[in-house]
Amino acid sequence: MAKRFGKPSINWAELDKRVPPDQKPNFLVFKAKSESYWRRVNASPPEPPKIDWEAYKKTVPIPDLVDKFKTAYEGFKVPMPTDTMSAKVDEQWKSLEPQIKAFCAEQQKYIDQATKDLAAVNALPKFEEMTMEIYYDMYPETRFDPVRKPTFWPHIAEEQPGYKPPATPAAAPKAAPKK
Repeated sequence: MAKRFGKPSINWAELDKRVPPDQKPNFLVFKAKSESYWRRVNASPPEPPKIDWEAYKKTVPIPDLVDKFKTAYEGFKVPMPTDTMSAKVDEQWKSLEPQIKAFCAEQQKYIDQATKDLAAVNALPKFEEMTMEIYYDMYPETRFDPVRKPTFWPHIAEEQPGYKPPATPAAAPKAAPKK
C-alpha cells in the first residue's frame, strides 16, 4: 500500500517571504508545478486497481502465460532507497550545535548593546524640543563654549589656532619600481 500524505509539508507563505523579488516569477512557476503534481498524486488511488486474472485466463489462448504474469506482478516490489544520510546529518547537526549556540550568544551581545543604544536615543528629547542648554547638559565634552573655548570660523579643529594634527606612524618607504 502506498503511503499517503495529508497535506504538503512546504510552508509556501514562509517560503514566499524569503524569495527575492527578481526570483518571484520562477518561484510562482515552481509552486504551480508542485501543486499540479500534488493534485495528480492525490487524484490517483492509493493502491493500484485489482486485476481480474480469471477474465484474462479465459481470453488469453496461451496456457500458463497469465499465471506467469500474475506471479511476476505479485512478486514485484518497488525498490525503496535506504536512508543512509539521516544518521550522518544528525551527527553533523550535533557537532554544529555548540558552534551555533556560541554564535547566537555572541550575536545576542550585539543585540543587547544595540537595544541599549536605541533606548538611549529614544530617551532623548525630540529635536524640535531640544534647546542648546539641554544639549550642553547632556554632552558637555562636545558643546560649543565661546567664553572658555572660543573658536573661529569655520569652527573646525583644523582651522583653530594651536591645532596639532594627530600623530601618525611614519609610512614605510616605497620600494622603487624594478626596471
